[in-house]
Amino acid sequence: MYRVVIIDDESIIVEGLRKVVDWQSHGCCVAATACDARSGAETIRRCRPHILFTDIKMPGEDGLTMLAGLKSEFPRMQVCVLTGYRDFEYAQTAIHLGVARFLLKPSRMDELEEAVRYMTGVLRALPPETPERPEEAEPADNAASCFLARQAQLYITEHSAERLSLQEVADHCYVSQWYLSKLLHRYLGMPFYDLLNSVRVKKAKELMEDPALRITQIAEQVGYSDTAHFSRVFKKMEGLSAGDWRNRHCGKT
Repeated sequence: MYRVVIIDDESIIVEGLRKVVDWQSHGCCVAATACDARSGAETIRRCRPHILFTDIKMPGEDGLTMLAGLKSEFPRMQVCVLTGYRDFEYAQTAIHLGVARFLLKPSRMDELEEAVRYMTGVLRALPPETPERPEEAEPADNAASCFLARQAQLYITEHSAERLSLQEVADHCYVSQWYLSKLLHRYLGMPFYDLLNSVRVKKAKELMEDPALRITQIAEQVGYSDTAHFSRVFKKMEGLSAGDWRNRHCGKT
């Protein structure tokens, strides 16, 4: 039996899908449901479904990043998006990320049935999955993984001045810490803290153009509460202390 998970913030949609589709006739069963993207991602990681029906425009959620995270971590999982938004560009991006079907709400019964038939057909045509422990899985080399790496990099850049952790970025990307770490290595060529430090040091060098700012102020503005730690990181990355770099490149003391 193919396991199905349904994610939607509208309980009437979840219950409707659970009851209206004759899942058994398609060799499927609804393994679990969720009402938001966060709990949905956890449910998927726990149940490892073959098929996912999900809304990707839920309040407070980044639907495309969620979709990229799920398709990157679980590339064999077939996804049908259900949405009330008629946004062609959004639909194009979702399909590029690996969505099997993109259906507008309210969906007709024949559309739902066709989607299930298509996705189970794809699953039957896939080669048998090699049994492996989840921690051994590597990020899939696909459009979703590439998109997700860019989203992670953007999030790190935008929040670099904050007390940022790998877990926070992983939560934003709807993947595990371990998986995100592998993804950053594959697509960006460096671990999380090296990436974060590179963003902070780049910003620090920009701030050094302002002679009114002291090194201690710059360190704090880019995200370091400990100036000594900032100094060690800067020298390791640039080969010079922050003060020497400023004197050489900005002519400021």
